[in-house]
Amino acid sequence: MASPRQVVVFWATALLAAATFFLSGNASLGVNWGTITYHRLPPKTVARLLHDNGIKRVKLFDVDPYTMETLSNTDIQVMIAVNNLLLAAMNDYATAKAWVNANVTHYRTHSKVNIKYVAVGNEPFLKDYKDRFTNVTLPALKNIQKALDEAGLGEEIKATIPINADIYYSPWYNPVPSAGKWRDDVAGLMSDIVKYYNQTGAPFTVNIYPFFSLYIDANFPSDFAFFDGKAKPVVDGDLIYTNVFDANYDTLLAALKSEGCGDVPIIVGEVGWPTDGDLHANVSIAERFYKGITQKIAKKTGTPQRPKEDIEVYLFGLFDEEAKSILPGPFERSWGIFSTDGKPKFPVDLSGGGVAGKAAVAAVEVNYLAKKWCVLNKEAKQAKNESRVSANMDYACGHGADCMPLSYGSSCSGMDLEMQASYVFNSYFQALGQGTGTCVFDGLAKETTKDYSRGSCKFEIGIKAYNLGEVEAPAPAPVEQDEDSPAKVHGKHAHVGNEASEGRRRSMWKVGSVIMAFVLAGFLLD
Repeated sequence: MASPRQVVVFWATALLAAATFFLSGNASLGVNWGTITYHRLPPKTVARLLHDNGIKRVKLFDVDPYTMETLSNTDIQVMIAVNNLLLAAMNDYATAKAWVNANVTHYRTHSKVNIKYVAVGNEPFLKDYKDRFTNVTLPALKNIQKALDEAGLGEEIKATIPINADIYYSPWYNPVPSAGKWRDDVAGLMSDIVKYYNQTGAPFTVNIYPFFSLYIDANFPSDFAFFDGKAKPVVDGDLIYTNVFDANYDTLLAALKSEGCGDVPIIVGEVGWPTDGDLHANVSIAERFYKGITQKIAKKTGTPQRPKEDIEVYLFGLFDEEAKSILPGPFERSWGIFSTDGKPKFPVDLSGGGVAGKAAVAAVEVNYLAKKWCVLNKEAKQAKNESRVSANMDYACGHGADCMPLSYGSSCSGMDLEMQASYVFNSYFQALGQGTGTCVFDGLAKETTKDYSRGSCKFEIGIKAYNLGEVEAPAPAPVEQDEDSPAKVHGKHAHVGNEASEGRRRSMWKVGSVIMAFVLAGFLLD
């Protein structure tokens, strides 16, 4: 017969095991992995980072050998993507069938990539696209799913269209989630899409960004963007909302129910918070947001309309992408949970366990460039010539330097011209791999072994590039610049974005308007 001590130990172990199971990586949590960067980490380095952090799901924006090599033989569930520019071509079934064979069947068979979904386009119905993809997306979706079915993969792999949350809204006269409906200009198309999902069993994929609620409206109740219960609740009939994520999700659910498709599963394809580039974008705020969203997913609390729902969510994103366009805003390059060299910015449990304060695991075996920086040489003859210095900063910002941290409210804003120029020169120097002639700038710059980092403004050391992929490295600055050189004609610290960007979130500031009136009405009329 077991002793009392043995019984206590047995039950303590059992309870611990149960708790571990409940808060293990069973929650439906994944990450988006964008690769718009000048310096990619080696596949084995990224694969280990994913493994060490318990990441079980990854969403991509393309299909290329680099990402496929990284994810091969990992058993990580993967969503690959058909680029928006290929949607018209996918209206031809033979082309769609060939694409599935080359990008799904091939990588599943030969590389053992665990492909779970195919994203057909990415936010193709943004108003900024001016209907460029409106008429070609649904036929592409149907052809991709048909090709998957014919390949014998249709039960395992579903085709879905990641869609911006501006596709649905609540009308001004009834601004509550339960009144959610499709955007008027694409209402008929959305009805056809969700009914097709109802037939195929595919999920509705939506991108939700609470950050933009704060970004677009200074009067938005800031606590309502987070999950820690500090916000004043807002009521929709018998339902109580304490955060904008739940209200947004349920607005979509109401639109689905209006089509008789309330049982269509929903995937949140993107949700995240940037760490730089705006007054509301910094590491501490991002940590608060990620703590809330990861614990919510782990606890399976669902939303008021779907309580206890196990929501499949993909955080945006894995790494910073310093080569992206900043057309949506200065924050666009800083959505990464990890910096480009694989350093975590804050504690977060990416396994789905929802453990508060759990440290994310950094990348290992990262090959850095030499420990040296490029800064403004105060002794240079032209160093006091502000227009000359500013012109060279403009050139660097337009040719590879990431000057986003200098924008208002960002990590390097408020510094004097010397520090600003030093930051820009160093960013350019590191982006170009510390190459010969990349720390000259009309004789204004010098190399140094002194780290000029100050407070939140970090002067980073670049990493050795594994593969530049499809992103071209910026051209080096000319050693001598005449009056017609780019440094002389660029606008003030111009940011020329890399057009290889995924083309996302150009209209994301509209996300908050889905239920903005509902939220503000609740606060103002109480």
